[in-house]
Amino acid sequence: MRASAFVYPWDVNGDPGAPGRIASLGVEQVTLAAAYHSTRALTPRHPRHRIVTAEYAAVLYPPGERWAHRELWPHPAGDWAPGDAFGEAASALLAAGVEVHSWVVLAHNSRLGADHPGTSVVNAYGDRYPWAPCVAQPATRAYLTALAAEAAVRPGATGTELESLGWYGLQHLHAHDKTGGVALGEAGQYLMSLCFCPACRAGYGEQGLDADELAMAVRAALEPVWRGAADGGWCDVERVLGAKSAAAALAWRESVARGLQEEAVAAVRAAAPEGFQVLLHADPVSHHCGANAGVDPAHILAAADGVVVPCVDGTHRLAPFARHAHTDTVIAANLTVVSGLGGRPERLAADAARARAEGANELRLYHAGLASDADLAAVREGLAGL
Repeated sequence: MRASAFVYPWDVNGDPGAPGRIASLGVEQVTLAAAYHSTRALTPRHPRHRIVTAEYAAVLYPPGERWAHRELWPHPAGDWAPGDAFGEAASALLAAGVEVHSWVVLAHNSRLGADHPGTSVVNAYGDRYPWAPCVAQPATRAYLTALAAEAAVRPGATGTELESLGWYGLQHLHAHDKTGGVALGEAGQYLMSLCFCPACRAGYGEQGLDADELAMAVRAALEPVWRGAADGGWCDVERVLGAKSAAAALAWRESVARGLQEEAVAAVRAAAPEGFQVLLHADPVSHHCGANAGVDPAHILAAADGVVVPCVDGTHRLAPFARHAHTDTVIAANLTVVSGLGGRPERLAADAARARAEGANELRLYHAGLASDADLAAVREGLAGL
């Protein structure tokens, strides 16, 4: 199985040993961040630093002229990834014999929400989520589509992986996160992620819903959750909102996400050379929100070249995509190989075999820069055994 490891430019730049070390893992490819959200990252082997603080969502290269007269634009990174950090890292990795694909984070951007508050998701209580751009808004969609095309097709990249290309919601570690006091469950997460900005209110109206009534129903449905009640997933959403209203709200959100995904993939293809591979980080349950956007498997595999699917804690979601795969479709199983983040790198060979049985034909390993030496040794051994 072809394997790729996730890497940040700051894992490579300034560390002459990094490209060879990554190549020695046995991966054919790296997925290198080109546009990324704010983060604090460990760099356990870098000769100049141990902690990198990316203070805001940024592009890790100099943004182009296309942004000169736009309402929304990406910010270049600060001193954590100065200049063309992506290009510098890509050149070093290519010289080590490792293919490079870009890693582009889209609808997850707290800098955008801070600079342009009106772009954010607004929940049923009127609370704004500055980390989550509302993908129904025309200006936001235009920004994300243009960003996808520019950040994906960087010099040296032969493909891209588009993360959070869809609805982003509540579930996100935002700064020093303290939202875990009540277990929301699947239904609660969905209800707290429904957007009620002006664009979405109008969209619900197009589906025959009254936005004020829907928001009131959402708030009423969440009252038992705040008191500690468990939920039963989507069936609870249908029960508390009514099957017709739940279906209408979901239809609006699905149509928005599908349209954005089609537009972004088309924009990347238009900017890319022939043969450039376009993958999405995806979840086969369409109402799920987050970095792995909820999609319809048949629809997304008709638009993109494949998907990257999280396989965490034994929960694999590969089969729904495998059922709609074409001859050249990529179904990549994303395995966490950092012990400190809950990964089990010593089980890599077994997890890869299970993923293959469920339809995966490639692996993604999260994350070569964050892992300890012991984790990387286990990855090296596991890949050698495939």
